[in-house]
Amino acid sequence: MQLREYLQYDATGLAALVSAGEVTAVELTRLARQAHDEVNPRINAVIEFYDDAETVAGADLGLFNGVPFLRKDIGASEAGRLQESGSRLFKGYRSNTDSYYFRRARNAGLRNIGRTATSELGMSATTESVLHGITGNPWDLDRSAGGASGGAAAAVAAGITPIAHGSDGGGSIRIPASWCGLVGLNPSRGRVSGGPDNQDASFGRSRSFVLCKSVRDMAAALDVFSGAHPGDPFIIVQPNRRYVEELARPTGTLRVGIARTKWGAIDLDPEVLRALEATASLLEEMGHVLEEVTPPYKSSDYTRIMLAASSIFASTLEDNARAMARAIDSSTLEPVNLKHYEYGRAEQTDPRELHEALRKMRFQVGEAIQEFDILLTPTMPHVATRHRDSYCTTNTTLSVEEFKEADASLCQYTGVFNVTGQPSVSLPLAQSASGLPIGVQIVGRFGDEATLVRVARDLEQVVPWSGRWPEVRAGNNSKSAGL
Repeated sequence: MQLREYLQYDATGLAALVSAGEVTAVELTRLARQAHDEVNPRINAVIEFYDDAETVAGADLGLFNGVPFLRKDIGASEAGRLQESGSRLFKGYRSNTDSYYFRRARNAGLRNIGRTATSELGMSATTESVLHGITGNPWDLDRSAGGASGGAAAAVAAGITPIAHGSDGGGSIRIPASWCGLVGLNPSRGRVSGGPDNQDASFGRSRSFVLCKSVRDMAAALDVFSGAHPGDPFIIVQPNRRYVEELARPTGTLRVGIARTKWGAIDLDPEVLRALEATASLLEEMGHVLEEVTPPYKSSDYTRIMLAASSIFASTLEDNARAMARAIDSSTLEPVNLKHYEYGRAEQTDPRELHEALRKMRFQVGEAIQEFDILLTPTMPHVATRHRDSYCTTNTTLSVEEFKEADASLCQYTGVFNVTGQPSVSLPLAQSASGLPIGVQIVGRFGDEATLVRVARDLEQVVPWSGRWPEVRAGNNSKSAGL
């Protein structure tokens, strides 16, 4: 197989070739390394390509048999591998835990071959850190790939691997999916276990999943990573059938709530609104019933939740610093995160306040949208921002309050569903006049990823995106300016 052929396939397609004996897992890993060597110096997405990548373990079976995979440098872990969380505080740290997530990945045939960049501690919607630098968007190197799974998104968009690990605590899968032209699902709370040591990350707001090219890869990944494990805080309703089987089932008629107005301080870019309206028209043509939905929460309530978690953030950092035998200061934390730590130490919010704020938002939003089968919203209010925008944890001028308010506005359609626990997917359904990707978000009922799979399949068939890729991509000989 040549690189140009490798780039044509999604993960499901590559796995079928491996299972048929037409290519081997080692050959695919070597092609991933070739793609990495060609484009990674320009996008800075992969911070470590394993020296032993050609020999990593993986079952010779499964939905993703032999497919190269990449791990985000925070969240789910591999025993013995570096996991620095994008921070100098954790530089050189190696996890001693094999997460259930990566056990499932290997059992499905995935070969994890390296680590991708993230913002420091996963705290920003952009991916730029003091430790690893700036990750560029393959569609425009002057713009952000999004965060905090920006390295994963840039790597998949640029063709290094067809699928990669991501995690989402406020939009960190869906934001980079929107800005890099990918499929990015944040599953229901409890669908994918965080075990054995992180089953209820951020009170259930953060979940691990993948960024990928196609809806069928998303469905297969749900089959691979879904399922409860001992110690999980609760077990949600299990699917009636495999998610890949949903790809062949009818969608039925749905009642769709559409968000045409802003849910935060940032106005909707006209091009994003046009993308939303075009998708709404497609859903109406499919026979679904649409009704406008008003903002179901106040942006200030989401900001309050993030600030209420500050004392927990501070105490957790202190535990980590002791374990690393390092001080918490400007040599180990970026400016905004250091201010966040100091704010948390001074504030000492009662955890009961955080629990109550989460409860109220879940109830308020649940009541407001319960009549709809799905919601249709923008993923982001605008296209990818330029690097070194004011919204970044390396910014020395921002206060914690300003940063969190900016976060709430930028993530106005994403973070709320981390709180409610509902599944939501960003689909690459449009592009701006300048060619930048625009994602549209579909939100499902709690525990109902099956409907999202079917609706996403319908939209992919009508607005196929498989041939739409950035200029900065493996196999493309044209040169773009570096970061």
